[in-house]
Amino acid sequence: MMRGRGMGARMFHGPRPGVVAPWVGRAAVALQLAVAAAPTPAAAQELPAPPSLRVAVDTTTTTVGGRLHLTVTVEHAPDATVQWPDSLDLAPFEVLDAVVTPATAADGRATTTAVLTLTAFEVGELEIPSFTVGVASPGGVSELVTDPFGIAVVSVGLDEGQDIRDIRGPLSIPRSWLVIGLWVLALALAAAAGWWLARRARQRPTDEGPVAEGPPRPAHEVAYEELEWLESSGLLGQGRIKEYHIEVSDIIRRYLEGRYSIRAPEMTSREVLEQLADTDVAWDVHDRFTAFMEHCDLVKFAKHRPGPTACALIVPDARGLVDATLPPAEPDPEEEGEEDAESGGAARDHGGDDVPDAGGWEAGKGVEAA
Repeated sequence: MMRGRGMGARMFHGPRPGVVAPWVGRAAVALQLAVAAAPTPAAAQELPAPPSLRVAVDTTTTTVGGRLHLTVTVEHAPDATVQWPDSLDLAPFEVLDAVVTPATAADGRATTTAVLTLTAFEVGELEIPSFTVGVASPGGVSELVTDPFGIAVVSVGLDEGQDIRDIRGPLSIPRSWLVIGLWVLALALAAAAGWWLARRARQRPTDEGPVAEGPPRPAHEVAYEELEWLESSGLLGQGRIKEYHIEVSDIIRRYLEGRYSIRAPEMTSREVLEQLADTDVAWDVHDRFTAFMEHCDLVKFAKHRPGPTACALIVPDARGLVDATLPPAEPDPEEEGEEDAESGGAARDHGGDDVPDAGGWEAGKGVEAA
């Protein structure tokens, strides 16, 4: 009985030294598994990789004025934006062009690329300086700096022995004497044809012989014909009122140029009226010209649209202005000859009545002498 109580006490108070109770081992294993499975702060939230930058050139040797391409590649988070410099000073190189491609995403990262076209006008071992590129993300702005690149710039025109080449002579243009002869012949024929056409135009043959250039026609005859043509042109029937007034105004201006040598087609209405006042035109006729030109100017420039009656009267008004300024009629040479003959005969008749004839005068003188 005592042995039984002693054994029971030892089991309560614990196992014997060096002996692990089974439940204790199982608890330790469970605790280790729980600790291993518990999430760590790094595993709970992984930090994004920082942005990176790579620079490459397509060549390390170029000539003066030659072009080379500098490629800058930036890897960043998809929600980040690359901030390229507003202006680049890469002396001794000059930036000719800069092309930035849109960002492309893959495997949780984005890539943005810029290609710079550079040139240099110095000879020697030159260096493309570094510059800074910014990457803006929700966490802030990161600055990346490119690495400088060494470029060898050589002169143009050096041969393998580094000697300056001679200047090339002028390039010869291949000649074909047959082609040159054909061109010369064609030019000569064209010149001859032009001369013949010009001569034919000056002397157009007709049934009565060559047309002789006569004196210019009187201005009023030309004006009458043009006004008659305008009345029968049908412009008013088509509703082309503005064109109708422009034509009648131009006809009167050309008439004034031919009648009074006034450059009316090239003058304003005010200038025409000022020049007309210096002629022998009566003042009432001058006032009629003033009213006529003001009416035409309203239609031409002020978009005035007169009624049918006013439109129908504009050509008769123009014809009346020509009638009022006709040149004085020239006397007919035949009528002048007849008048001279009549006046001569009358003088002879008058002389026969008043002047004694020679015989009578001599007879009288003889009687007086006796």
